Amino acid sequence: MSRDLLRFTPLQRVLHWVMAICIWTMLFVGVGMVSTIRPVYLTLVNFHKPLGIAILLLALLRLLVRWRSGTPPLPSDMPAPMKLAARSSHVLLYLLMIAMPLIGWGMLSAADYPVVVAGLHLPAIVAPNAALHSMLWNAHQFLALCFFALILLHLAAALFHAWVRRDGVFESMAPVSMRPTPQGDSGIAGRR
Repeated sequence: MSRDLLRFTPLQRVLHWVMAICIWTMLFVGVGMVSTIRPVYLTLVNFHKPLGIAILLLALLRLLVRWRSGTPPLPSDMPAPMKLAARSSHVLLYLLMIAMPLIGWGMLSAADYPVVVAGLHLPAIVAPNAALHSMLWNAHQFLALCFFALILLHLAAALFHAWVRRDGVFESMAPVSMRPTPQGDSGIAGRR
């Protein structure tokens, strides 16, 4: 199988790593927001909102690129339960990357707070409603904890593939090629 078919496209890898930075930043900013009442709270909120919209747009772009470009196959010797876990976790990651910003946007709309991105006021996606705001706030907080746990599992799986199985799964999304080929080229060698 050619080396190109064993790795995600350069655009897919760039989107993955940019989103990883954005999502980690978002999670830590969110923790900072809910753990302070100091004046920095408003700064964090004003950073959190546009970053959430950016993550939503990047996730939608990433889905489109994934649909057009496909994905490298999982190793043929990977056990079926691991393949199911990989596919399921990716579906959940995409759902949360899209749902979290939409729930946050809905929560702000329900509280009649503006969502401003690059000076542009985005339209409300639900009518102001205190009960809906409370429900969406609780959902946003709960799903953020689930998202954090899923990201930790994703990271653990990536490291398991890189350090234990050494099956090329990690290398398929690595920003740069990790192993030299027998010819001294910088491609992936030994993928099963």
